[in-house]
Amino acid sequence: AASCLEGSRLVLKDVGVNPTRAALLDVFRGAGADISVADLRTEAGEPIADISVRGGIEARQEPLRLSGSLIANLIDEIPALAVLGTQLPAGLEVKDAAELRHKETDRIAAVVENLRKMGADAEELDEGLRVGPSRLQGAAVNSFGDHRIAMAFAVAGLLAQGETMIEGADCVNVSFPGFFGVLENVVS
Repeated sequence: AASCLEGSRLVLKDVGVNPTRAALLDVFRGAGADISVADLRTEAGEPIADISVRGGIEARQEPLRLSGSLIANLIDEIPALAVLGTQLPAGLEVKDAAELRHKETDRIAAVVENLRKMGADAEELDEGLRVGPSRLQGAAVNSFGDHRIAMAFAVAGLLAQGETMIEGADCVNVSFPGFFGVLENVVS
């Protein structure tokens, strides 16, 4: 969310940055986001760091394409990355992500359905999705009881014009009980 809001700045303290989670940072940087990692250290045998995000994404001439072995390290973040895709000048394309159909919900179908409700250019693919640059409009969307969908569309709601209501948003407590408090810290 902070990456997509020009002038925003967010610092997240003590974030796990093991290789299976740090791939997301590389993708955001590749999308033109201004993200830096500081105070890298090890706690309880795991690498952690503080992550700083500054709003504003540099223009890309091509869609951000995610596929192949990279997908395994991004599978849980793809719903949020699909929202990012609406803010990229050339959009986003995800392939090789059939596993998304077998999570708490069919995340491919859920993301595309909710993005379309918000007026986005979104297309479901057999093993992924395509999202074009879009101006999001507030809408009533559904979490489908899936914490990743609820969090992604809370971000989408922050980026949209008008109010967004997320049915079943309390499911975020499964993985990130303080999520909405952190989201409130994103400044536009």
